[in-house]
Amino acid sequence: MTTNGEPALEAAPQLNVLAQYVRDLSFENRNAPRSLMPQSEQPAINIQINVNANPMSEQEFQVELTIEGDAKTKELTLFKFELIFGGIFRIANVPEEAIHPIVLIECPRLLFPFARQIIANATRDGGFPPLYLDPVDFAALYRQRIAEQGGMPGGQQLTQ
Repeated sequence: MTTNGEPALEAAPQLNVLAQYVRDLSFENRNAPRSLMPQSEQPAINIQINVNANPMSEQEFQVELTIEGDAKTKELTLFKFELIFGGIFRIANVPEEAIHPIVLIECPRLLFPFARQIIANATRDGGFPPLYLDPVDFAALYRQRIAEQGGMPGGQQLTQ
């Protein structure tokens, strides 16, 4: 209660993107021009996504998506790529127990569309049709990681 009898307003929760950046981008087309020729079979595309986060201060966090992938046929690797795309986020007015899931679910969710576009452009610029990654359920990845680590995230390092 304030002095005039009205309830005090709590500050609204905030999640702000302070910066986004490419830490590392690698695209390999080692078998060109052979890999650019029509193929007799559809390539198998393999993708791995990891999320890493580190606190920079009480309210600021560095979050990085590492996305690696390749396209292969039985005979040939068509291309390989690796992207580390990150952001700096400020989280304010959020209960302590909610920070871990926000950092490892919401922050990568905000970064993903930009990383997806970078990968699509890199594959297109490498001579292939753009590779548009399917949306990622970061909440499911988070729950899976928590289950693998044996329970609640309390005391864990912010790494997924």
